[in-house]
Amino acid sequence: MLKFMKKQKVLQSENNNLITTVSPKSPISEQYRAIRTNIQFSMIQKELKTLACTSAMPKDGKSTTIANLAVTIAQQGQKVLLVDADLRKPTIHQIMEVKNKYGLTNLLAEKESSENAILPVSRVNDLFVLPSGPVPPNPSELLGSSIMKDLITKLSEDYDLVLFDTPPVLAVPDAQILGSHCDGVIIVVRSHQTERKNLVKTIELLIRSNVNVIGIVLNDANQIDVSYGYYGEEL
Repeated sequence: MLKFMKKQKVLQSENNNLITTVSPKSPISEQYRAIRTNIQFSMIQKELKTLACTSAMPKDGKSTTIANLAVTIAQQGQKVLLVDADLRKPTIHQIMEVKNKYGLTNLLAEKESSENAILPVSRVNDLFVLPSGPVPPNPSELLGSSIMKDLITKLSEDYDLVLFDTPPVLAVPDAQILGSHCDGVIIVVRSHQTERKNLVKTIELLIRSNVNVIGIVLNDANQIDVSYGYYGEEL
């Protein structure tokens, strides 16, 4: 049975995706900290050094979720690296307001050093970003390469926690490929948008790929959804 991690009303305005830096004392930011706590509880028996975030379909809020989660973990004093592994439609560089001239694809092509590709986040101490870099013609092959596996190992040694933003599971196989090399995966679903059948299929595909699904984040929920266990029953 999966552990369900829920948060309420996590949608921000179009110009305010990183609410944990703009309004750290807001109820929304508190919900992100609750997710952080749930992840920490998942580490009681086994330390998690690498986590991927995905969704069933596009526009469920996975990128905003993982970006704000990265902020809250870094605010605790942990050295965190946020990697944009959505090599098809990258958005992390926009949310974190960093350049995307060099990034993950450059490292995988061995055409750039990590010193130039990994950027600090000026607004948050101990938080660093590895943007996607130029969009490649073969994202799945790059993410499944031995170079990617070696990079994950190296990054996990250099940072307390490495977080990966990945594409939706039902769109492309990238999240399954990368997730199988991470310690855990979080699925983001949007209240009243993500269909149950798509969520079930997403979980099945991830588990079939030997992915450790540690929890589900319910995005854009209201109090009624949470009180009545929306998406809260066993699947």
